[in-house]
Amino acid sequence: MFKLLIFGGTTEGRRLAEYCAENGLDADVSVATEYGASLLPEGISVLCGRLGAEQMTELIRGGYSAVIDATHPYAVEATKNIRDACTNADTKYLRLKRTSSETVGKTVSDMAELVDELNLSDDAVLSTLGSKSLGALTKVRDFADRLWIRVLPSDEITELCRTLGYDMSKVIQDKGPFTAEQNAAHLKKSKATILITKECGETGGYLEKVKAARACGAELVTLVRPSEDGFSFDEILEIIEKERRK
Repeated sequence: MFKLLIFGGTTEGRRLAEYCAENGLDADVSVATEYGASLLPEGISVLCGRLGAEQMTELIRGGYSAVIDATHPYAVEATKNIRDACTNADTKYLRLKRTSSETVGKTVSDMAELVDELNLSDDAVLSTLGSKSLGALTKVRDFADRLWIRVLPSDEITELCRTLGYDMSKVIQDKGPFTAEQNAAHLKKSKATILITKECGETGGYLEKVKAARACGAELVTLVRPSEDGFSFDEILEIIEKERRK
């Protein structure tokens, strides 16, 4: 019997889960957070919680025909663990790549370069990089005064912000996806003249951030995504349909 395991939590992962539910495909979806689980359609089995490489291997050995890695483009460690687990479990691995958007403004290749760029000025900054970048951003000069941070609402993230020394009055906890108007409202609230973002593509709301930065006269600095091989959403669907007919 053909059965899929999808590592999701992204827009692409949700779209794929919806396709499986609508087309009678047996699929389990693994997500890291309750929030990610809450966005998935009915008719799909959801596995919630962060998994290490060994846990992934044991899970995949449970009888899946293929594993689809639809994790975030910047979740490099998760992708490595999923790929290694598939190798160990001798199970087909497919990487679902997010479609890129043309970047606007300045680009940086990694967090170290981003910190160097931000340290060239004393301007206020709004970060939309998420909670995984909080530690690295403490290397920005006067980060507690200059940085506004937008993250998901979570007690764990709140505690992390406090522990790292962020000004909690400058932490915006909200759930996306965000419209251009919402991004602009956050820029106005923070009075930030620099907006930092990942190269998150159309599905990740990149264009809405571009529009907001332009409307507010803010500079956009984009952390470009790591290069990787994989398949588009439509290509993944084609592969799935061929595999299930074998």
